[in-house]
Amino acid sequence: MNSAKTPDERGADLRCSDDSLIVDLMDGRTISVPLAWYPRLRGATTEQRAHWEIAGGGYGIHWPEIDEDLSTEGLLRGAPALKTV
Repeated sequence: MNSAKTPDERGADLRCSDDSLIVDLMDGRTISVPLAWYPRLRGATTEQRAHWEIAGGGYGIHWPEIDEDLSTEGLLRGAPALKTV
């Protein structure tokens, strides 16, 4: 009998520390990535970081006040934000 849970990469909750973005997934895993990888989040106020919403059927996170969108898939891959010119 296999009691392993099926991975569920949808976001359930998140929080930011002074230097990290921490995302809890529906399957119980937690992802922690450096805020330095995401300049818009790093430059946002604590209040702006706290105002987020789940998007994309649970696979995305959106911060409307700073127009930032991240995917749980990208966070799991360790993909920092693309640099813009």
